[in-house]
Amino acid sequence: MIRYPALIDGKSGSYGVTFPDLAGIVAMGASMDEAMINAEEALRDYALEAERDGVDLVQPSAIESIKPEAGSALVSIPLIRLSGRRVRANLTLDEGVADFINSEARRRRMTRTAYVEWMARRIAQTGG
Repeated sequence: MIRYPALIDGKSGSYGVTFPDLAGIVAMGASMDEAMINAEEALRDYALEAERDGVDLVQPSAIESIKPEAGSALVSIPLIRLSGRRVRANLTLDEGVADFINSEARRRRMTRTAYVEWMARRIAQTGG
């Protein structure tokens, strides 16, 4: 998976994300987590537009080469390319973890599959 370095700045209620390698690709959010989730979506939109236009993706810089300005946090945002194709994944989980997934999926009115996919994407989007 490709991860792009990103800079987050702002204050509670208003955070912005910029990509040093991708001029003009930005995202906002009321919290840092929301800003990072929105940044992942902006990054995916960039990749879709580049693909549609027949343009190669800009290769991300090494995160170590980015020097954040004072007041900015340096993070990496994953490029999660959704294919729309489903694949089967056979998982063996601890019973307690499986119970948690079941209860959270029910609480959110989601299938277990949808919940696990949603959870994995959110963890990746927030730098997990």
